[in-house]
Amino acid sequence: MIQKILLAVSGLGHAEEMMKTLKEMPSIQSARVTVLHVVPSQSSEAAMTQKWEEGGKILANAIQYLNYDPSQVSSILRQGDPKNVVCQVADEVDADLIIMGSRGLKRLQSILGNSVSQYVFQLSSRPMLLVKDDIYVKRIKRVMVAVDNSESAQNCLNLALFMLRDVAGSQLILANINTDLGGKISGITDIKPERNSVLGNAVNLAEKQSIPVRCITSSGKPGEEICRLAEELNVDLLLLGSPDRRPSIAKSFVDLDRLIGSSLSDYVRVNATCPVLLARTVA
Repeated sequence: MIQKILLAVSGLGHAEEMMKTLKEMPSIQSARVTVLHVVPSQSSEAAMTQKWEEGGKILANAIQYLNYDPSQVSSILRQGDPKNVVCQVADEVDADLIIMGSRGLKRLQSILGNSVSQYVFQLSSRPMLLVKDDIYVKRIKRVMVAVDNSESAQNCLNLALFMLRDVAGSQLILANINTDLGGKISGITDIKPERNSVLGNAVNLAEKQSIPVRCITSSGKPGEEICRLAEELNVDLLLLGSPDRRPSIAKSFVDLDRLIGSSLSDYVRVNATCPVLLARTVA
């Protein structure tokens, strides 16, 4: 399911470290990786030449750090607006996953600060793994999926099951949040779901792959609860579905309402203390 990965690097953050950690997982070991660095346009030819040289070094350092078989990795150095170029290259290589660093800016700051990761997630339909600058990247064994009856959540479940295949000592945590508009926080409750329920079907799929699974529920504001559970359970990777509300005519435009409004995926992106993989509904 994840055979082609686009790794966007800037010379900062933990994106390369995340990629190296992912490659330790049996299901990801055969994936091809395209490492991309984008050089923003400069006001002078001399400045542009300097940025190209710097970009070449950033790519070379990333390739050296990853230390992959040359047949599994390629690099692209391109000029342009980073947020647009990442989307273009993801389409060109038909990436199954985009990995990027993130400064974890809040919604309005993301717009004013021209957050590349936020724009790419809004404009691309591809799964995206965001790694904030201030988190610690760990070996991926404990994976949490926020589960509801949406197609995007089912997509996240499928990705998690694929990633955890043959991972020794792994655990899949299925979390369901009961919305409490009053914001009252409950404890973490382990549950045994009914056989034909959404959670029950998810458990069946995990058990077929011999992946240990734990089902939990809590109540409160969904974004806050998902982040709290991930932190308290010491999760290595969090997967969250994000349904696309934009009409097809507006696919090429960033949804400003979601950028500055109350988006669950945006809240989790900013506040989670572990890497976050955001996925939309499979087209």
